Amino acid sequence: MTIKTILIDDERKALAILKNKLQRLCPNVQIIAETQSPKEGIELIKSLKPDLVFLDIAMPELSGFDVLKQFENPDFEIIFATAFDNYAIEAIKHCAIGYLVKPVDNKDLVDAVANAENNIGDKSALQKNKQLIENLGVQTFQKKKIIIPSVEGLEFVKIENIVHCEGEAGYTKIHLKEGKPLLSSNSIGHFNKLLEHSDFYLVHKSHLINLSYIEKYLNEGYVILTGNAKIPVSRNRRQEFLDQLKS
Repeated sequence: MTIKTILIDDERKALAILKNKLQRLCPNVQIIAETQSPKEGIELIKSLKPDLVFLDIAMPELSGFDVLKQFENPDFEIIFATAFDNYAIEAIKHCAIGYLVKPVDNKDLVDAVANAENNIGDKSALQKNKQLIENLGVQTFQKKKIIIPSVEGLEFVKIENIVHCEGEAGYTKIHLKEGKPLLSSNSIGHFNKLLEHSDFYLVHKSHLINLSYIEKYLNEGYVILTGNAKIPVSRNRRQEFLDQLKS
């Protein structure tokens, strides 16, 4: 499969390095255009209709997020590039969109392109890109949504509706405030990274809880959550967990 690709980065050197790496490591990527101008990038995307866009986030004229917002129906796959930026990476991860941290690692690049190729086949870019734009307008962590791939497709779930996540043999069962639990093929470790925030705590290797739903802590090492779920707290995490609750 040939992936028609546009590169947008305001730094000439970064653009040249990325192009060189793609030509050496990703032979299925066809670079159809490149630019240092985000405004020109918008026009190139509109006219050339790429499958994939590598998009730098921190650009002086328009950010990568600003570029995305110029499209009513952004149906192209994106791999964002960024220097380490917690806010940007958090927003992107929540929507299952690809990203690379500069300087770009070769393996990370190959993996990101492989994921993008799979996503192009799934035709899920439009939904994910629209959700990212929506999340960027939401300031409160709990009000944002994450995307959970399920058997039926993609589930868009508000973080505030997640009571806890339960790891089961490499899968994760997501227990919600309302409705049936969702089963994800991603591990509990994936959701621990995705929901990395002071509102969530991994109380046990198999249980990640939303602290907003704690009803009671029992001295024998359990928490009771809304809905009467009784969750064990690992012995080696109890003191740190209690300290976090107090803070």
